[in-house]
Amino acid sequence: MSSPTDRGRRLLPLLPTHPLGRAAVTCEFRCGNACSHEAPNSSENQYFGDVVREVVSRRGMLKAGAVIAAAGVGAVSMSGTALAAPVEVDLDVDLDLKFGRDRDGLNFEPVAPNTLDQIVVPKGYQQDVVIRWGDAVLPDAPKFDFDNQTPEAQAKQFGFNNDFCGLVPLPGWDRWLMVSNHEYTTESFMFKDWAPDKITERHAKIAWAAHGLSVVQVERDHRTGKLVPSKDKRRYNRRITLTTPFEVRGPAAGSQYLKTSADPTGKKVLGTQNNCSGGVTPWGTILSGEENFNQYFANADLVTDPDTKAKLGRYGFSGKGSLRKWENYDKRFDLAQEPNEANRFGYIVEIDPLDPTSTPVKHTALGRFKHEGANVIIARDGRVVAYMGDDERFDYMYKFVSDDCYLPGDSKRAREHNKRLLDSGTLYVARFKGDSPVAEIDGTGKLPSDGEFDGTGEWIPLARNDKSFVDGFTAEQVYVFTRLAADKVGATKMDRPEDVEPSKKNRRIYAALTNNTDRGVKPGKEGATEIAPRVNNKHGHVLEVEERRSDNTALTFSWKLLLVCGDPKSPDTYFGGYDKSQVSAISCPDNVAFDSRGNLWISTDGNALKSNDGLFALPVEGKRRGFVKQFLTVPNGAETCGPVITDDFVLVSVQHPGELDGASANNPLSHWPDGGTSQPRPAVAVIWRKDRGHVCD
Repeated sequence: MSSPTDRGRRLLPLLPTHPLGRAAVTCEFRCGNACSHEAPNSSENQYFGDVVREVVSRRGMLKAGAVIAAAGVGAVSMSGTALAAPVEVDLDVDLDLKFGRDRDGLNFEPVAPNTLDQIVVPKGYQQDVVIRWGDAVLPDAPKFDFDNQTPEAQAKQFGFNNDFCGLVPLPGWDRWLMVSNHEYTTESFMFKDWAPDKITERHAKIAWAAHGLSVVQVERDHRTGKLVPSKDKRRYNRRITLTTPFEVRGPAAGSQYLKTSADPTGKKVLGTQNNCSGGVTPWGTILSGEENFNQYFANADLVTDPDTKAKLGRYGFSGKGSLRKWENYDKRFDLAQEPNEANRFGYIVEIDPLDPTSTPVKHTALGRFKHEGANVIIARDGRVVAYMGDDERFDYMYKFVSDDCYLPGDSKRAREHNKRLLDSGTLYVARFKGDSPVAEIDGTGKLPSDGEFDGTGEWIPLARNDKSFVDGFTAEQVYVFTRLAADKVGATKMDRPEDVEPSKKNRRIYAALTNNTDRGVKPGKEGATEIAPRVNNKHGHVLEVEERRSDNTALTFSWKLLLVCGDPKSPDTYFGGYDKSQVSAISCPDNVAFDSRGNLWISTDGNALKSNDGLFALPVEGKRRGFVKQFLTVPNGAETCGPVITDDFVLVSVQHPGELDGASANNPLSHWPDGGTSQPRPAVAVIWRKDRGHVCD
């Protein structure tokens, strides 16, 4: 019989006992084993930990500007099963009734950590696949045939390893254009006849077609409640690949560093690659980030010019032959022949899904680095502000503020004006400072005496159009070699800043810092700082930034770590001050999103806590701030990407299912989503409530 203190409690299962985390094959094909190499940032800019910290009263200056933020994303179905002894979770039922259900609406039963080869969602929810690798995008696409793939077929079908997912509404009821990034190809899972010494031109050309983006018209089936590709009126459907022409715009368009033998103008690039996350703009376009582009290029070691070689090194280019051997079939991937081709990737690209004939754009004004993505907000004065992270150990956070103001409305004039907003403006990089004595940040993750990891910071200008603010750099050098310019001004080295998004509810900015196992471990590498308070940071953390007076164009801000991720039983974790005995364990935050109530949703990549990756939600306001609850898990070997949270459903991209060490197309260890003996196929999944109620209710 329960005691009075047991009332209002539910059981949250502990973690399973066998290890998981990211497989070596994923590291090899997605980022070229970036974490097995030295981090490319070898700059000696002032370390965050070396900055003299002012001990500021938290109840005084820093608290004065504080607000707290929110966000949202989505889920899938099948009830989780307890895999180990449970931990009691106090759901605070009385407060739920008085506050929670009226405010955050996160009343689902948390999903248990697991290693099942399926999507697991809370009780009362269900899930289905919207579209998978190889499914038709263009009306004349042939049926997918795993054993008989062709470049021509793939160019009309949904690409491989979808990451970001975004929805652009269409006129009418419950119709959207769904846009998905295709980040990278894992050839050993795509072809039974692929091997590093048996790569053919057919392999290469299919992979070129499997990269890029897909635009698919979708609609809600009101009979079932799920989201499905439209069967007719698919005039918007489109594939963008590694051979699609792109226009280069902004201050570096036509730069000497972008000219090649194939493009002496420096204004036209074929394709986009390694597109990770992104964002939907208020004017109905998609921003997509080019991330680990360095791995596709060969023969960096054969480049003889020392300046060029140094710049290539700062972006992670190294070695001779590439893994995929694309250089054998197109010389632009051979740096010894075309060293400038490398400078034509690493940008934010913009596509207009509402105009299937439009030419996609690469925006040089937003800088060149390993973009996870870009997310924009309209500042109070009407200007557009974009936030970005450079996904590398010890790299930086950026923002861009446009010169011109957003023009409301969906008229042709307004859209064409707004589609030029990212061509001119000021690019900034972030510098952070803690407010605690240095001795209190000892690398263990122990909270300092003021009870929070927090402080202040500033945005340092790098360039505005043709004007550079960095000594020794021209403006075009800032935009093409942004990492080196940020090194020069002493930006703060961070732990893989990935998705950085502003909340429309409170204008705070939330950043997922995935992990950094080099911090404080390798000789010469920066140790613990207040914004990265643990050495060997394998679980990552989530940052919350509030700019001065909630003005997104401001140059100063205050910040807090909202989450220090990991096992809540571990003393080095922090959940916004919430009772850690009640929260779900979370590891390696990757993407963030918001729901209409302002809750923050977080997807994970590389869970280091012996469970499949998942999607999590938490309030950022009120008494339940920091109360992390797991909404779903994805299948074995997969990563949770591209969450989209609407009132009626959630979308997640299930990337690289079955990418487990020892697995391949000849030995599949996952059969998601089709079951039986089928090959695993990356896909977009939709999750909705069985009773058709709101996701958060």
